[in-house]
Amino acid sequence: MRYRSRVTAPAAALIGTATALTLGPTAQALPTTGRATGRDGGEGDGIPGPETLGDPVFPALGNAGYRVSSYHLDLAYDATTKLVDATALLRIRTTDDLTRLSLDALGLDIRAVHVDGRTAAFEQADEKLRITPATPLRAKAHAVVCVEYSADPRRALPHTAWVPTPDGFAVCPQPNSAHTVFPCNDHPSDKADFTFRVTVPQGLRGVANGTLVDAETLDDGRTAYAYRSRSPIATELVQITVGDYQVKDRQGPHGLPLRDVVPTARAAALEPALALTPGLVEWLEARLGAFPFETYGLLPCNSDDPNAFDFTGLETQTLTLYKPNFLLQEEKKIGSHMMHELVHSYFGNLVSPATWADLWLNEGHADFYGLLYRYERGWADSLGLTSLEARMKDTYARGDQWRRDSGPVAAPNAVNLFDSQRYLGGVLVLYALRQLLGEDVFHAVERTFLDRFRGCSASTEDYIAVASEVSGQDQSGFLRDWLYGTKTPRMPGHPDWTVTPVATSFAAPHSLRGGHYHDNSATL
Repeated sequence: MRYRSRVTAPAAALIGTATALTLGPTAQALPTTGRATGRDGGEGDGIPGPETLGDPVFPALGNAGYRVSSYHLDLAYDATTKLVDATALLRIRTTDDLTRLSLDALGLDIRAVHVDGRTAAFEQADEKLRITPATPLRAKAHAVVCVEYSADPRRALPHTAWVPTPDGFAVCPQPNSAHTVFPCNDHPSDKADFTFRVTVPQGLRGVANGTLVDAETLDDGRTAYAYRSRSPIATELVQITVGDYQVKDRQGPHGLPLRDVVPTARAAALEPALALTPGLVEWLEARLGAFPFETYGLLPCNSDDPNAFDFTGLETQTLTLYKPNFLLQEEKKIGSHMMHELVHSYFGNLVSPATWADLWLNEGHADFYGLLYRYERGWADSLGLTSLEARMKDTYARGDQWRRDSGPVAAPNAVNLFDSQRYLGGVLVLYALRQLLGEDVFHAVERTFLDRFRGCSASTEDYIAVASEVSGQDQSGFLRDWLYGTKTPRMPGHPDWTVTPVATSFAAPHSLRGGHYHDNSATL
């Protein structure tokens, strides 16, 4: 039997009286014309909201005309059918008069849409869910959009965030696949508050970002787990998982609650890796400040399928998704990459990229601190090198070739987005800036950037502006040469470093073509 999720009193407290808006007659999927009909049957004022935010890497992603202030996601998993029945409740604030708005949605079977409790017409086209409210939405107005739908985590799609497991699923939305799990404004520039309700059969556990605020046993034996995030989340950082997991709690520095979501059968074997987290957090806090979220932990996904997802670890806010077998290795094999993923709590999660062209801010910083952590411990990297200076000299020599093959550091496209140029190329930019400014000023730049854009999204230009302000000198020319130039600039403090001439034949061993997720981190 397939259960339909319902909102009970504890979950309703998370989203207030808006839960009543999930009720009402089912809308029909009707084509829209771009104009809305008013209460009197005449045409309403306004425009259809633009179906893009103009991202330079994913130009079709996101939607304009509104901003999302919060999501409440109510998902129920049926272990027999392996399907998910769901309701997404979005609180939005319009920026324009709208006759129609759109959400990103792919592979979702939409049953009904309501806007402010009234049935709305809708249609699905490509990766958009177009919604026509019963009356136009006025600019700078608040509205509640409720979408009822179902999803199959095993459905074949052009791209997907679902990670099916033998006992449930996890999700890996980065960079552009959150909308295969829930309808949303799927762009990191539109961060929002999130609450979750995950209903699972007896014997399974539902987990999501943030803190557990309620676990309710329903009359039919299922359990509904409710979570709330204290901080806004970008859609690409959402995590929802269902399976045979146990939650292991421990304490981090300064009383920080740490929680790991671990496959029950592997809890003991994974404990040595999980026990490393408090020390990792302490090391990073000394450099970047207090950990920015209410909790942190690891989620070793309950799947041994090597093709379950094509990366080793993925940052989702407060909970990092991992392949479990990776974490079964000795510390020197995993510690540097565990630090890489932890750094994303600051660069990527606390401060998200304004566009996907700004990804180097995430990955460059994660590799920068991950490599520092490695070399401080005397662990050789994959090239056998044992210092950041030696690795940067090697990377510097590759600079022109990488700029030719993968573009400048801050100018990726959808094919080369996760090439090494965004990882080690980003490290090289940060290393050059540190060489120019000195250790103390560089770290002041880092902390100022994190403090200024805390809970928001920031661009490459924002980072350049902070570097200029904190250093007291205009760094725009220096950093733009490093970030956007087609030739590798001279390295401050190392006039003897040289760049290898570009090869005439194309060969990019640093790039794994054909997918979004690439294990090109130098911390592996």
